[in-house]
Amino acid sequence: MFIIYWIAMVGVGAPATDWANDGLFGDGYHLLGIGSKAFTEAADDYTAAIQAADAFMGIDTEAEDFDADAFLAQMKAFTPDERSVSYTVEDEETLEQSEITVYFDAADIPKKDGVETDDVTFTDAIAYFEEKGFDEPDPADYGVWVPGIPVLIEGLLDKIGCADWLKGLILDGIVAGVGAVLGFVPQMLVLFFLLAFVEACGYMARIAFVLDRVFRRFGLSGKSFIPILIGTGCGIPGVMASRTIENERDRRMTIMTTTFIPCGAKVPFIAMIAGAIFGGSAWISTGAYFIGLAAIIISGIILKKTRMFAGEPAPFVMELPAYHWPTLGNVLRSMWERGWSFIKKAGTIILLSTIVVWFLSRFGWVDGSFGMLEEDEIRMSILARVGSAIAWIFAPLGWGNWQAAVASITGLVAKENIVATMGTLYGGGELSVWGELARQFTSASGMSFLIFNLLCAPCFAAIGAIKREMNSRRWTWFAIGYQCVFAYLVALCVYQLWNLFGGQGNILGVIVSAVIIIFTVYMLFRPYKEATTLTKEVQVK
Repeated sequence: MFIIYWIAMVGVGAPATDWANDGLFGDGYHLLGIGSKAFTEAADDYTAAIQAADAFMGIDTEAEDFDADAFLAQMKAFTPDERSVSYTVEDEETLEQSEITVYFDAADIPKKDGVETDDVTFTDAIAYFEEKGFDEPDPADYGVWVPGIPVLIEGLLDKIGCADWLKGLILDGIVAGVGAVLGFVPQMLVLFFLLAFVEACGYMARIAFVLDRVFRRFGLSGKSFIPILIGTGCGIPGVMASRTIENERDRRMTIMTTTFIPCGAKVPFIAMIAGAIFGGSAWISTGAYFIGLAAIIISGIILKKTRMFAGEPAPFVMELPAYHWPTLGNVLRSMWERGWSFIKKAGTIILLSTIVVWFLSRFGWVDGSFGMLEEDEIRMSILARVGSAIAWIFAPLGWGNWQAAVASITGLVAKENIVATMGTLYGGGELSVWGELARQFTSASGMSFLIFNLLCAPCFAAIGAIKREMNSRRWTWFAIGYQCVFAYLVALCVYQLWNLFGGQGNILGVIVSAVIIIFTVYMLFRPYKEATTLTKEVQVK
């Protein structure tokens, strides 16, 4: 299972998904990777040269009055006051800011153990700009470049003179919505192929049999192990992997709890909170996964004691076939049926949802008139007004401001959007995004914000998968509602009790939290209203 997970999520699935998201539905890609390495090296050299020039003199190549020849002449005549300058670099994914030291000349670089480093200096930057100019390297100049679908569509829309609002709807709403679905398909197909193989060869049945005794204690099936494991990579295939569970109650419970485990899309968000508010603590990042596991276990035990999931435990009846090599045709057929089913069914809700969020975030009121906003004007959007209207709901959690509420809403499109939204809403001031987050959030409210967005309803793509697997609108809404309520109650208890131990407790909040904890403990230790034995029937062929 480790090999399957690594191949599907890291070894093969991750590069395939990166290609789909960044290439096919992004700017484009190099055919068969031809020219990719050369372009990466050229882009790194350009970035290092720009950083060196910016550190000593400041540079903005996008400015309308930027004159390349004049700036190069200024660089050649520049005399530094100091031979080295500290320069701040921001990570694109987590917005983390780190400092690097840029030197004026190679002679200024301190030798490490007598070995010279290859750091790019200000003098190197002059030589680079003399030779290649200030234009950023174009990937189309390296190897065989294939433009991405959005680039091709944007070019077509520009050619026909499409209106800005319609262009935004097509590119940011429809194309981005479809891309959110199809971008995960390569990873899912790899995973479905491997799962179909282990199912057909007889291995999956043995996993479920061995783990059933353990998972049954938490109200789950032994087959729940596979979706939970897969969910650490992506919640979509994790939810879809639950279809191997025959018992309807166990399958629905697994679907409802699988997305509690942090997926790959939540990693940048976890890193941002851990770095900005908790000083990069490794315990916070690692603890996010333990929080997800604890939520799955607690939910499994409690839900099993409710009327909807209670009852006689389903007998564990499973055929353990002899190990054998499955036929390639059957494996490929199973892989394609699962993948195509997701593309057809889940695409609808994702597409509609992204269009709605796009409209709410791109339209608003400026100077009393309603219209389409610029990218940096999200503060005046309909979405910002919605965030302001619901911000009071999250006040007991410690982050009752519209910025955090809006970030949580946009996180429903894709969890990594929380980072981008935070960067937009908290950036541009005197402090960095991380510095502003540290000022806006305390340790208690930061942990509350992290927990809520880890455990609440997943992204629209995963919600689409839940709808497909539940095959019921009522059960889909129940699953989403349970996840949001559970996340809210956990975040409330964490924030209120954290403040209590810090000497800043709110009496009403502490009382409510105590009631929630007492009820949870009661449900955890209350006896099951069902048989206490579980019959296992195993037929070996």
